[in-house]
Amino acid sequence: MNKLKEFFKKNIYWNLFFCFFKIGLFTIGGGMAMVPILEEKICDKYKWMSSEEVLDCIAVSQSLPGVIAVNMATYVGYKKKGLAGAIVSTLGVILPSFVIIILVVSFLRSIDHNPYVQGILEGIKAAATGLIAFAAYKMGRRTLKNSFQWILAALAFVLVAFIGINAVWVILAGILAGEIYSVINKGGLKE
Repeated sequence: MNKLKEFFKKNIYWNLFFCFFKIGLFTIGGGMAMVPILEEKICDKYKWMSSEEVLDCIAVSQSLPGVIAVNMATYVGYKKKGLAGAIVSTLGVILPSFVIIILVVSFLRSIDHNPYVQGILEGIKAAATGLIAFAAYKMGRRTLKNSFQWILAALAFVLVAFIGINAVWVILAGILAGEIYSVINKGGLKE
């Protein structure tokens, strides 16, 4: 029995699969909601990546087409153990959703109008919103270095969330504003 425990504890493929399986199982609200949990597991528990590498992982995962959770799992798995690690991690993160969706769809019609179920779903939405806000705050603290960057990030949020401007235009305007600011400050961002 101890040999079996030791095998699972030291087997990197099992650790990749189980880590992402748990993240996929317990993270409600999509990929950005999983960022704090992912960072805690990858940086603190397993020490597979540094916080800076996780930021790179998030940037790459968001820029690729597809679900961010799957992209992040694939990125981490590939970084640790190549193609086999990417496959194992990806299977781990998608398997819980796949099984849960099949189970939910099988009896969704009987619970669709249940007020208790509606209340649970509202609570899940609130929890996911909190996780996403926390992830955004943590990333902002690490990446935004001066008041100009904080103001630009806040303005971008307001433009996209409240005014409804397409994020692509806001990103392009942010790039332009950053370049202008950089030129005005003679080649570098200064406080």
